[in-house]
Formats: sequence, C-alpha cells, structure tokens
Amino acid sequence: MPFTLESAQSIFAGTQVANLVPSTVEAFNQLSAEDQLALIWFAYTEMGSTITVAAPGAANMMFAQGILEQIKQMPPAAQTQVMCDLVNRADTPICRSYAAFSMNLKLGFWNQLGEWMEAGLVPPIPQGYKLSSQANTVLTAIRNADSGQQITILRNIVVDMGFDPNAPGSYKKVVDPVIAPTAVANRTQISIEGVNHPTVLGYINNMNANDFEGAVNLFAANGALQPPFQKPIVGQEAILAYMREECPGLKMMPERGIVEATEEGYIPIKVTGKVQTPLVWFQCWDEYRLAILTGSPR
Repeated sequence: MPFTLESAQSIFAGTQVANLVPSTVEAFNQLSAEDQLALIWFAYTEMGSTITVAAPGAANMMFAQGILEQIKQMPPAAQTQVMCDLVNRADTPICRSYAAFSMNLKLGFWNQLGEWMEAGLVPPIPQGYKLSSQANTVLTAIRNADSGQQITILRNIVVDMGFDPNAPGSYKKVVDPVIAPTAVANRTQISIEGVNHPTVLGYINNMNANDFEGAVNLFAANGALQPPFQKPIVGQEAILAYMREECPGLKMMPERGIVEATEEGYIPIKVTGKVQTPLVWFQCWDEYRLAILTGSPR
C-alpha cells in the first residue's frame, strides 16, 4: 500500500503539513504585477464574507492619509501607475513613504484603496479580468484559510511592497547645530485657527526658533517623528540628531487645524499651512500630523 500524508499522520501523530501562510505568500510573490493587483482587489470584494480583514483604527491611519489623499487627487492613469509601482517595488517617493508604514498600516492603506475602487474614486480591476490559474490557486487558498491565517496572509502580502532603501533602523547622523536657537525674547508665537493644544503650539514655536532640544523635549522618551519619504525616527536622541542635520532655518507657517475625536488613547490633530526652508518654499496641506497621548503631561 502506498504511503500518503494522511496515512503517515495516522501512524505518526506529529506529522505536520507545510504551513499554509508562507506557502501562500510565496505563491503570491511569484505572480505578475497585474495578477497581484487583481488578487488584492478580488480579496477586498470578498472581505466580510469569506475573507476577514482587520484594518487599523483612524488614529493610526492618519499617518497614511497624506499619501492616500495625494493618490485620490491623481488622474486615473497615475493612480494605476502608483499601485503598479508599489507592487513592483519601484523607487518613487510614494513607494519610499509606503515602505516606512507599519504592517497594519500597509494593510489599512490597501483596504482604503479597495474602498475607493468600489466607490469609483480609484480605477478598479477592469471588468471581466480573468486571474491566471496560479492566481486563482492563491485566492482559493486564502478563501479556505481560517480567519487568523487570512489576515496574516494579507498582511504578509502587502508588507514588502514599496521601496525600502535601508534596513530598519533609526537616523544615525549626529552633527553639531549649525544655527543657534533664537533668543527667547526675540521669538514669535504662532496661533492656529481651530487648535490651541500647547504641545502643538510649543512644537512649532520651538522648530521656528531652531530650538530643537525644546522641540524634542515635547516627545515621549520613545516618541517618533516621521519625516517625508523616510522611516519613523524613534527616540529623543535620534530625533534631535535628525533635526540638527535637516531642520536648521526651517519656518513653519500653520494656518488652521482640526482636533479630531479622541480615539485609542490619542488625540489626532491635523494642521494645514506652509513651510519655508532655506532653499525652497512649498505648500503642504494636511502635512502636519500629530498624535498626542491623552493624559500625558506633554
């Protein structure tokens, strides 16, 4: 009688089948970019029925909102190109920003794109698109997995997308400040329509005065700063090193802001305005994004 996996398991109770999660993720990674995007779309359309998803809450999604809004304003062809770039791990500013997101935030990012596809705000997969046999096999494996395996597969599918030029780590350059902080008596105090939280006002006032130590002292010991197109910089020492290197002469000119409903122990705050650097002016709408711990003295 030939031996099968089932017969072996009946003799040796410890016999294990290959883990479904890594085998399914590996099969997904072998698909073409078109099939990968289509499979994500088909998986999204089945969420809530045969596929389970757990996206991050609004307080966490705020860190991706700027990129999502940028994509939302693009013409359809450019939106499609961004999604292809993410799958193909192209070296673009959006792909670099995406690579800095947490695993759950990446899943929430694609969940939001799926919702916009359904609403017609982002081009969906063309009607009648046929998955390859390999892609169908992957989709079937996801359907047949239990809910815990499904969410793990979906997270692992999206986690390596985007472009990450560096291994995970913090900003390591440490240089002496090139501009002395403005004397306290000569500092101007900003005001923001709709926002009067002392942490927000203090942060911007300190940054405008090149008082980076004062700005960093507003962070928790393990707080994080996420500059554009970079990974989050974690810890006061690393944040101070980054500010001394990159922020001398920076001028923040906030105009208005919104304090959102407290959620998950945080106060999400969005501020719009302009920024002046020593080399260039640019306008940044919804680019000051802060999450302040409720009950924190800072």
